[in-house]
Amino acid sequence: MTQFSFDAVSDYDKAEMNNVFDQVKREIQSRYDFKGTPAELEWLNNEKTGLKVIGSGEWQIDAILDIIRKKLAARSQSQKVLDITKEAVVANLKTTKEVPFRQGLNQDNAKKITALIRDNYPKVKSQIQGDAVRVTGTSKDDLQAVMQLLRQQDFDFALSFINYR
Repeated sequence: MTQFSFDAVSDYDKAEMNNVFDQVKREIQSRYDFKGTPAELEWLNNEKTGLKVIGSGEWQIDAILDIIRKKLAARSQSQKVLDITKEAVVANLKTTKEVPFRQGLNQDNAKKITALIRDNYPKVKSQIQGDAVRVTGTSKDDLQAVMQLLRQQDFDFALSFINYR
């Protein structure tokens, strides 16, 4: 019996994030309503694990976040990787908001996924491995059905599939 498997992970495509970052920076520079304002987009750190959005106020931060969401959607990336829970900080007539990227499944989210798979596809096995869920089964069709099921769920985190074998 051949076993097939894949890993369900919460991650983002670093190359796509680079593209989104560059496109948003270009749009900020070209927009008339941002001229003469501190509107800016920077990486959160050298590892590029998030964005730092800078504007003259909350309204401008929201406008830049909208541009980021549009660019993510255009590149088929989930905006759920953006952790916008941190408060904006106002200093020196500038407002700054740190937006780290969400990465990895926490235990609760991993348990939600395994429970959903167990309830709907009893033939397929799923186990939590660190911050990923390994799904194994004897039928490729079952695994693709599981992927379809997971894609249809409205989780509050980004979900992607890797190591399909």
